[in-house]
Order: sequence, then structure tokens, then C-alpha cells
Amino acid sequence: MTGLSVIVTDSWDDYALLDSGDGRKFERYGPYRFIRPEAQAMWKPASPDWQSDGEFTGGRDDEGGGRWDLGADVPDRWVLGRGPVRFHATNTPFRHLGFFPDMGAQWDWMRVRTVPGMRVLNMFGYTGVASLIAAEAGAEVTHVDASKKAVSLARENAVLSGLDAAPVRWLTDDALKFMRREVRRGSKYHGILLDPPKYGRGPDGEVWALERDLPELVHLARQLLADDAAFLMLTVYAIRMSALAIAALMDEAMQGFGGSIESGDMAIREEARGLLLPTAIFSRWSATPDRP
Repeated sequence: MTGLSVIVTDSWDDYALLDSGDGRKFERYGPYRFIRPEAQAMWKPASPDWQSDGEFTGGRDDEGGGRWDLGADVPDRWVLGRGPVRFHATNTPFRHLGFFPDMGAQWDWMRVRTVPGMRVLNMFGYTGVASLIAAEAGAEVTHVDASKKAVSLARENAVLSGLDAAPVRWLTDDALKFMRREVRRGSKYHGILLDPPKYGRGPDGEVWALERDLPELVHLARQLLADDAAFLMLTVYAIRMSALAIAALMDEAMQGFGGSIESGDMAIREEARGLLLPTAIFSRWSATPDRP
């Protein structure tokens, strides 16, 4: 296992981490500015005066429990973009805004490894930003999420992006059940994205628990990779789990497959001082240069 890396997402036209500190972060989503809890922002903010359009208070994890206090001018949802892909932002009850901006650098990494005709599997695909970036690059995409609502939102984002006719399968299914069936069918993919939650339920009440089920998920993904596969990406937002742990799991799963593995922390660069705010951990495999 090699040393750990830090993957940094910088500001782009429709998103910026403006400032952070005292257990909160101050962000811009298009024309609107919001304050959200952030336990890892242990330092003092650069400015004591944050003029926002809304703040999420009370809940400090993705299980909910908090509430938004929004200005009258904030709409129910609005359109943002990353490159040519467009998607809706909305103030969800789970403190996030319908997508995860720190994934920006990971989306870019995936995009440069995606070529027309590739088969890409996006597990726990949520509102579909990664699926649409892969589809825009010419991939045939299978998008899987246990939530019918999330899949419906992903389809709406496809229309926004002009990709509603792209070769994307939008599936509502339990992750492990779907991947087990795909292994039995002999299905193969050139790229796989895994972004599992800490806890979740499938459409028929199946229970997902990250620490229990993650090893099987990664090993199933390994079995679904084609011989000429290009990438496998795993991102984890469970703070209690170490990057060292998922690095060892990825090393085990990909043993003998060649290529290279990179693992470590994900972070967003704050505009005010350039501080790196950690958000998640990751491990990703990519093929050697002589493969797609």
C-alpha cells in the first residue's frame, strides 16, 4: 500500500467554499449563499460576518434532524452546472443541496478516463451528476439507486443537460441484490463508481450498513470489471472509517489486476485563506497507461 493522497476540489462558476470555522461552513451555490454545520471546521473563520441567504441549524450529520432557515428570495430549486452537465440544487432536509460539490475533482478524474462506448456503472447514483458526466463523454451508463425519488430527480437532470436520449439505464434497486445478479449474469463494466451511505434501505426494506456491507460491495465491483476496464472509484463519507481501511480493502480486491490504486482524503479548498476542509475519504483504481 502506498502513502495517502489528498484530492482537492477548487471553486468553480456555480460553487465556492467561501469561508469556514467554528464548526460551520459558508458556501455559494450559484447566486445564493448558505451556512451549514461542519464538525471538521475546528478553526476560526476568516471573517466574523457571513451574509447568507439561509442557514441549516440543529442537525450535524446526514441523518437529518435539523432545519433550514431560508430567505424569502431562495426558490424551491434552481439550476447549476459543472461543465456541460446541468442539475438542480435544492435545500434538502438532510442539510445538503441535492449534490455533493466536493466530488468535483473526482468527476473530473472519471471524465478523462471515459471514452465513447465504455460501459459505466454508477451505484448509489443519487441525482445523477456523475452518471450524466459519463454519458456526456459517450459512455453507456447504468445508474442505480434505492430511492425512486432520487432516480426521478436524476432523470430531470438528464433533461436539463440535453441528455434525456443518452444511453442511460435508470434503475431503482437494492445495491447488493443488483450487483449479485449482475455477477451471475456475467455482466461487465469498464468503469464503476461506488458512493455508499453510512446507512440506507433498499426499495423493499433491505438494510444497508456500511461497515458490514462495504467489503462485499467492493469485491462484487471487482468481479464486474471487464478485462480492459479503466477505473473503479469508491468514496466514503463515514467519518469513523479511516482512509487506511478502505485502501487496504481496495488493495485486497484488486490484487493481481494490475493498474494503480490511490487512496486518501477528499477536501474542498476555502477561498478566504486556501485552507483545505476535509469532507470524505476515497480509494480509486485506474488501469495502466496501455489500457483504456
